[in-house]
Amino acid sequence: MQAERILLIQTAYLGDTILVTALIRAVRKIFPDAVLDILVIPQTADVLRNNPHLNQILLFDKRNNKLRAFLKTLKQIKDNRYDLVITPHSSFTTGLLIRLSKIPVRVGFKRNPIRFFLNRQIPMPDHGHTVEKNLALLKAFTEQSFSVQTELFPSEREKTKARKLLEPLSEKRPFIAVAPGSVWRTKRWLSEYYVELSESLKDRFSLIFIGSRDERDLCAEIIEKASADGALNLAGALTLPESAAVIELCDLMICNDSGALHLANAVQTDVFAFFGPTVREFGFYPFRPNDHVFEIDLYCRPCGKHGAEKCPEGHFRCMKEIKPQDVLKKVKEKFGIS
Repeated sequence: MQAERILLIQTAYLGDTILVTALIRAVRKIFPDAVLDILVIPQTADVLRNNPHLNQILLFDKRNNKLRAFLKTLKQIKDNRYDLVITPHSSFTTGLLIRLSKIPVRVGFKRNPIRFFLNRQIPMPDHGHTVEKNLALLKAFTEQSFSVQTELFPSEREKTKARKLLEPLSEKRPFIAVAPGSVWRTKRWLSEYYVELSESLKDRFSLIFIGSRDERDLCAEIIEKASADGALNLAGALTLPESAAVIELCDLMICNDSGALHLANAVQTDVFAFFGPTVREFGFYPFRPNDHVFEIDLYCRPCGKHGAEKCPEGHFRCMKEIKPQDVLKKVKEKFGIS
């Protein structure tokens, strides 16, 4: 089909927004001359700044006065007169938004509740990575295959800042980024395990701690208890693109099932990730060749799509049984250390 103005919609979490970047690039390839915009929430918009495939980033501030934000966004979409909307996001709100906007062609997954608002429904693949599932939406237009590599585009200013931040660290040591936080507590590998691992790594590697402002104290506590005086605590000190620029300079990211994982994948830094309450079958695992997921096969996994505040079974074995010595062994293997 011909389309002059296209809208993509992904108003979910940070990871979901990063994972849609492969779809953005593929849509641009199919429709090289179209105006291509995307609708996201303000909290994730920064990761799409400087994306050369996009014309405009629209914001749906649904966490603050959702009705007012809905009406404002609806008007903006109507005013932009899109020919086509493609949405991997499947919520009722998204469905209502695209239906009321009267976009002629509405493509999304054949799943509830979004399917009632679409006129081109694509079966959602049962298996595979979320990036692959997102790209399946393009079967509405082509049978062509596309790269699953996600991507971010930190500016030169952000890259320069990252280099200056890491400049005091020893260039003779490999850089390891560590992101011990997560919004969901049961997604966090034990802080005492991060301490033990950091203590084992501090003499051979430069450690850079990454996270949100809320995770700064957690990172500081791990650094202090591990006596890792040379470690750099950047939690809460960087924007998302700046974090991506720092992670891009690192040789490895060690993290939980969180946004840090997807930032690292997008800048092609290897990832070692801890999966406890969640599983790879959900489709949000690190996907590059040298990535590794630490997980324990248990009767109670998975216990939820996003984890929880505490273990439903009360034992938290999914994280407790991933031992620091096993992680250290894998790190040594990666860097060829005996």
